[in-house]
Amino acid sequence: MTTLTRWEPFREMASLRNAMDRAFGDAFEFPRQWERQATWGPALDVVEKDDSYVVKASVPGVAPEDVEITLTDNVLTIKGETKEDKQDKQENYHMRERYYGSFVRSVTLPTTVDADKVEAVNEHGVLTLTLPKSEALKPKKITVKTTVNGQ
Repeated sequence: MTTLTRWEPFREMASLRNAMDRAFGDAFEFPRQWERQATWGPALDVVEKDDSYVVKASVPGVAPEDVEITLTDNVLTIKGETKEDKQDKQENYHMRERYYGSFVRSVTLPTTVDADKVEAVNEHGVLTLTLPKSEALKPKKITVKTTVNGQ
């Protein structure tokens, strides 16, 4: 015996909507357990001057001893760590957007720099690196000698 079921289009549309909400809702939601493990990199500005590059990195709240700067084959790498604020697990946050944990940021410089003369200064949460261009790359003036009568 065959049973007839009454077709209810609104129930099927609600079921489809629930399925779509689950599919797209999970894809665009940032899971809380990933939030603490997310890696981030500081925002950088890189400016070329006549004799150097100046790199500014935003590292607010990062102690200078928690930053490691390396220069290998014209790749400048800034690594560091932001410490998590001690918090009471009972606190009820309304918003929490500040990142904590390890970060790394690398940038390839267009020309060779003199690694021995690099300077780094951290002032008000802005790390400023001055990277002098290599002496070999600086233009050298060549004087032209003249000869009198081919001599």
